[in-house]
Amino acid sequence: MQDYIYLDYAAATPMDSQVIDAMTPFFNHKFFNPSATYGPAKFVKNDLNNARKQIASWLGAKSEEIIFTAGGTESNNLAINGVMSLHKTKNIIISSVEHDSVLYPAKKYVHKVAPVDDKGVIILDKLLSLVDNNTTLISVMYANNEIGSIQPIKDIALGINSIKKQRLLSNNLTPLLLHVDASQAVNYLDIHHARLGIDLMTLNGGKIYGPKQSGILFVKSGVSLEPSILGGGQEKNLRSGTENVAASIGLAKALDIAQSSRKEEHNRLADLQKHFFKSIAAKIPSVTINGSIKSRLPNNLHITIPGADNERLLSQLDDRNIYCAAGSACSASSVEPSHVLKAMGIGDDLARSSLRLSMGRQTTKKDIDDTINALDEIVNKKVQYEG
Repeated sequence: MQDYIYLDYAAATPMDSQVIDAMTPFFNHKFFNPSATYGPAKFVKNDLNNARKQIASWLGAKSEEIIFTAGGTESNNLAINGVMSLHKTKNIIISSVEHDSVLYPAKKYVHKVAPVDDKGVIILDKLLSLVDNNTTLISVMYANNEIGSIQPIKDIALGINSIKKQRLLSNNLTPLLLHVDASQAVNYLDIHHARLGIDLMTLNGGKIYGPKQSGILFVKSGVSLEPSILGGGQEKNLRSGTENVAASIGLAKALDIAQSSRKEEHNRLADLQKHFFKSIAAKIPSVTINGSIKSRLPNNLHITIPGADNERLLSQLDDRNIYCAAGSACSASSVEPSHVLKAMGIGDDLARSSLRLSMGRQTTKKDIDDTINALDEIVNKKVQYEG
C-alpha cells in the first residue's frame, strides 16, 4: 500500500501498467533495428509505423506528420529552431509564460514576448498586435505547466488566419505558423490539430503515464523545418538516429489511454479541485488561488499562502511524505521566483510563498483532505521545521 501522497503529476507521471506491457517485447525478442532489411526488423518497422498512425489518429493528422522525439523539450527545440533557422531574418512571438524549452530557443532569434493577464491567460489583442510583416512563428502553450491556465488556442489561430489573408492581399509570402506545446493538456483536452487550427504541436510521453524521454512533434504537411540531428535520415531526415521503438510504442499506448478516458478523468479531478479550493480557504483564509478558475486544467492546484516560505513548506510536507512543488520541475533548482508568476504581476515575496500541487489518476479525496490538514497544521499551528 502506498505510504505517501504524490501531488506533482505535472512534473512526472508513473507509467501505466498497460504501457509497460506494450513496451516490454521491444526490449527483448523484438529488439531489432527497424532500418534493417531482414524479416524480423521489417515487422518491428511495421509496429513503429502502426504506433505513428495510432498517434496521428488522435491528432486528426497523417502518419507522416508525426515526428518521434525524446520528449517535450526536444520537440519544442525542433519546432522553434527548425522554423527559425530557415527564416533567420524573421521574428518569433512567444507568450511570457512559456516553458523554458520554448523561452530559451526563442532567445536565439529576434523575438517578442506577448503578455498575459493576472490569471496567466494570453491577452489576445496584444499578442496579435505584435505580429509584423516579418513574424514567421508564434508559440503559445495549450495549458500552463505551473498554474494550469488554458490558453485560447482556437481564437489565436483565427486571429493568425486573418493576418495571413491580409498578407496574401499585400503579396507578403512570409509564412506565419502557430506552434503549441500541449504537453500538459493531453490528459484532459482535445488535441485535434484541425479543430485547434495549429501547424506544429508538442506532446510529451512522460506527462501522460508513458515513458520519460518520449515525445512527438506534429508537423503539418507543407511546413518546412531545418533538421536538428543529421545522420541516417530517420524521422523524415529531421532527427537522425536509430528509433527508440519501445518508447514510441509506449507513447502511442499512453496517448490512447489518456484521450479515451480524458472526459471522465477531467470530471473526477475537477470535483477534487473544487473540494480542495473550498476546504483550503476555510482552513487558511489568507490563501489565494493563482491562475484562471474557469479556464484551468482540472488537476492543477496553485496557491499562495502569504507570509509562508515555500521551501520550508515543501520540506515540512516532505517530512509528512507529501510530495509537491514550488513551480516547474525543470527549474526547481533555481533560486529565482517563477517567471510565470512574475508575468502575472505577482511580486517576488508572494511568488516565494506559492505552491503547485498537481493531481493525477491515483489521487483520492483522502489524499486531498490529508494534505489540507497538513497545511493547516503547518501554517496555523506554526509547527517548527526540524532538519
